[in-house]
Parts: sequence; structure tokens; C-alpha cells
Amino acid sequence: MKQDKKRHTSQRRRYSSLFRLPLYLFALLLLSASCSSVDCPLNSLVYTQYQLMTPGGEVDTLSDTLTITTALTDGADSVLINRNVNTTEFALPISYAQPQDVFFFEMKDTLTGAITYDTVTVVKENRPHFESVDCSPLYFHTLTAVNTTHNAVDSVVIKNPDVTYDTSKKHIYIYFKHRD
Repeated sequence: MKQDKKRHTSQRRRYSSLFRLPLYLFALLLLSASCSSVDCPLNSLVYTQYQLMTPGGEVDTLSDTLTITTALTDGADSVLINRNVNTTEFALPISYAQPQDVFFFEMKDTLTGAITYDTVTVVKENRPHFESVDCSPLYFHTLTAVNTTHNAVDSVVIKNPDVTYDTSKKHIYIYFKHRD
């Protein structure tokens, strides 16, 4: 009888320890997760912010229908903005490793249907940006030059050359030719 009681007590301790094991593992996992304070960005792309301006320095509105595309490295086209009307500003993604990005602007006059094409080339320097070894590689950029074909676009000016996650700053001002 005494032997059975010892065996029963021993089994109870063993089962009790086994039931606590998941609790210990959960606590260890929770503790190790709380030690990491790095929040990796969900989207590692940065965007160049564009503002349409008048020659007088005020925000301009393009009433034409605006479509912007770019050529991908595999030769295919990618539509970035599709048929925006009454545009005053927009954001375009910037490539990681390419030394320049080329954007094709198509402006369709909403009254006459006439289409005008422009090419805007943004030259930049790429800077690796380190968040954490746990995060994917990131790049920030410094805009060094911007050019256009001057069909509908009169001029393009770099306002803020540093492209980071800060979307409140406008990087490029675009001035369109006078439209009647």
C-alpha cells in the first residue's frame, strides 16, 4: 500500500511537470519576442513626391487626363498612374539599384482629345539604409538631376533631393506649359 502511494505521488509530480512545460515554453517565447524592439517597415519602397506648380509659385491643377508609365528591367511597361484628372500632386516609386528612373507621361486633353507625350528622367544616387539585420535591405536616394522632353512639361525642378520615408516633403516640382 505504501509502495502504491509513492508510485502515485511520483506519477502526479511527473504529470504536473509535463503540464507546466507548455507554460514555460510560452513564457520563454514571449520573453524572447519582447526583447526585439525593431519594427521593420511593411513596404520597403520609397516614393518620390511630385507637386504641379504654376510659374507664379502656386499649386497648379492639370485638368488633362494624366497617365504615367515606366519601363521595367525586363522590357515590359508598368502603369503607375492611370487616367488621373484634376491632378495637383502624385507619388511615384523609385527603383532600388538603377542609377536613373525614366517615366513616360501621357496627357490627354479632356476637351479636344489631343494627346501629348513627355519623358521625365530622374537621375539619382542610391544609399543603403540599415534598419536591422532582421529587416530586408532598404535604400534611400539622393536626386542629382531631372530632365524632360519639354512637349507639355515646361520644366522640372528638384525641390528636396533626399528621398526617404518622409512623404510630407515634395521632392520635385513640375511646371506645365500654359494651357488654354
